[in-house]
Amino acid sequence: MNLPNPEALFEMLTEQIKPMITAKTAIVGIHSGGAWLTERLLPILGKDIENGILDVSFYRDDFNQRGLHNETKPSQIPFDVQDKHILLIDDVFYTGRTIRAAMNELFDYGRPASITLAVLVNRGGRELPIAPQISAFNTEIEASKNLQLLRHQDGTFYFTLEENE
Repeated sequence: MNLPNPEALFEMLTEQIKPMITAKTAIVGIHSGGAWLTERLLPILGKDIENGILDVSFYRDDFNQRGLHNETKPSQIPFDVQDKHILLIDDVFYTGRTIRAAMNELFDYGRPASITLAVLVNRGGRELPIAPQISAFNTEIEASKNLQLLRHQDGTFYFTLEENE
């Protein structure tokens, strides 16, 4: 499979997100890829947009099987979630379980007016009735493979596609 250019996808995602930004919008990136995307989005959107980062490790339904990821970080939601239009950002959408965990955690902070999910890649394989409203690229990737967004030292993105362990 030829992997798409994540920098081009980032530009497409940015253009789709721009019209959605209002005074009541807050952007929340899911650790780690979604947090990286959020970090790059904020200066481009050019506004003082409330933002935060979620690490959903403790909220996952497979926590007992997976254990803690070695890069677990505390979530940072430094704004009142109540009645905000949350733009939830992630890099690769797969089964929907990470997003379910993110929504559960967000609701622990308050009741948002809405949550819109934006992802770079929707790779297929959904297991829950959750889907991104915004996706820069849709494809089907075998369940035996793992598509991962990574960053070069200069902050630019690249993808890897590897066999699951």
